[in-house]
Amino acid sequence: MSGMANYEKRRQEDAKKKAKSNTRAKSGAGSKSAGRSRAAQRVGASDSPCPVDARCGGCKNLCVPYTKQLIDKQLRIERLFAPLAPDGTISLIKGMKDPYHYRNKVISPFAPGKKLPPRGQDRKAIDSRNRKAADVRGAKGGKGKRPQARYEILTGMYAAGSHELVPTDKCLIENETAKKVVLAVRDIMRKHDVAPYREDTGTGFMRHVVVRVGHTSGEVLVTLVTNSDDFPSSKSFCRELIRLCPAVTTVVQNVNERQTNVILGDKERVLYGPGFILDELCGLSFRISSKSFYQVNATQTEVLYRAAMELAGFDGTQVAIDAYCGTGTIGLVAAKSGAARVIGVDSVESAIARTNARHNGVENAEFVAGDATDFMCALAKEGVLGAESPEEGAQAGGLVVLMDPPRAGSTEEFLRAAAALAPERIVYIYCNLETQARDVEFLDSIGYAVVAVQPVDMFPHTDHIECIVALEPVDSLSPDRWGKEGGEEEAPDNEGTPDAEEEVAEEEALDGEVADSADPAIDEEVE
Repeated sequence: MSGMANYEKRRQEDAKKKAKSNTRAKSGAGSKSAGRSRAAQRVGASDSPCPVDARCGGCKNLCVPYTKQLIDKQLRIERLFAPLAPDGTISLIKGMKDPYHYRNKVISPFAPGKKLPPRGQDRKAIDSRNRKAADVRGAKGGKGKRPQARYEILTGMYAAGSHELVPTDKCLIENETAKKVVLAVRDIMRKHDVAPYREDTGTGFMRHVVVRVGHTSGEVLVTLVTNSDDFPSSKSFCRELIRLCPAVTTVVQNVNERQTNVILGDKERVLYGPGFILDELCGLSFRISSKSFYQVNATQTEVLYRAAMELAGFDGTQVAIDAYCGTGTIGLVAAKSGAARVIGVDSVESAIARTNARHNGVENAEFVAGDATDFMCALAKEGVLGAESPEEGAQAGGLVVLMDPPRAGSTEEFLRAAAALAPERIVYIYCNLETQARDVEFLDSIGYAVVAVQPVDMFPHTDHIECIVALEPVDSLSPDRWGKEGGEEEAPDNEGTPDAEEEVAEEEALDGEVADSADPAIDEEVE
């Protein structure tokens, strides 16, 4: 049985035990408390700084002091990786100094609320232009149709585990400028009688608004997700939005006519501005469009990437493979952080990565379109990186694999191929700890051992953690693991491994022994 299969079997057994325990614990609980957040159950919604904390599914731990949140996450990391990481290799979690309003990307759905009385005006007096604009107010494809009734327009977050919309005018984790834009869109919809989308019938016009704010540039991209292509009042809508929110630099209409939970559709058109924004990260400028992957917490993304580069140990000689490269953020940071050459691969956004490389004048990075697993398997079989000379190849100064896979994690084929290339280091960045531990255990079974674990709190007040795991070969590695004959190599010298950071004990952590913990004043405010 493979390492992944063993891990999955143990995970399922643990899940069954946990489910039985939860069933016993909830046997006497009422149905109402079952849907409330853990924090609200502990201290009551009245103690929360958020008025909808007990209903909203956005963040679970607002009632927990931030230092305690970091302690809980640290202990979770240590429990999960203890079987895989030698003593002293798990570092303290890197928290935020100000863990509020950090989400630079805000997605808000729209839904109809209570029925409203008709406006006190003569509908027959509406001119032909407004009559055409009324098409967007009612049902999808309703050419010439009038809305039969008017409703409140709700926007906010979904309740935990449901599609019940919880209206919010403020949010403690969303960027404040982005939230103002969301509320402005809602108000303009009310003014123009633009109907919100109804999930149950697939009718209505405005489904979502997605707002992205440049952390350093301050530029704002607004994506209006609509239920049909026809948007006759788009120019006046944009003019009103720019008037209310001058920070908005571009507006895009995204058309999604499918009855699905997927937010964005395939068709887009630019309504105002260039259709993208620019933002700076780790000294590089990145072009961000409506569909670009870009971390939602730019402050902690810089912390994350700098920690990853430190663990990669670039000294100007290594070739780096940036697998699952997306828009090229990690690869371009590596190219500027000591990697001699960077090769990025992504099945969707490699073209955007190339644009970002040209925009930053980075000449030692190239990006190819393709499936990451197929790409790595092909490299492993060839035993080369397509270099024009040996000096340009991976063997010149060693190979480092950087990987930040999608939500499902990596594959056994990818991991085998990565090990077959015999990199001197694998740096694995990921936000799903259980899946990451599964993949790390598999790498351990094929000759790569954990040398460092660095958690980063990218999502304060939630249970999510971003984690970097660095691995190195522990014994002689043949040129590949595809059945070729290979000579032996000496095991890596561990004498240069940095001294391990002090292990976190719960009683010490309660005294504030957590890296970059929140300011005490913030903890008091949360409490």
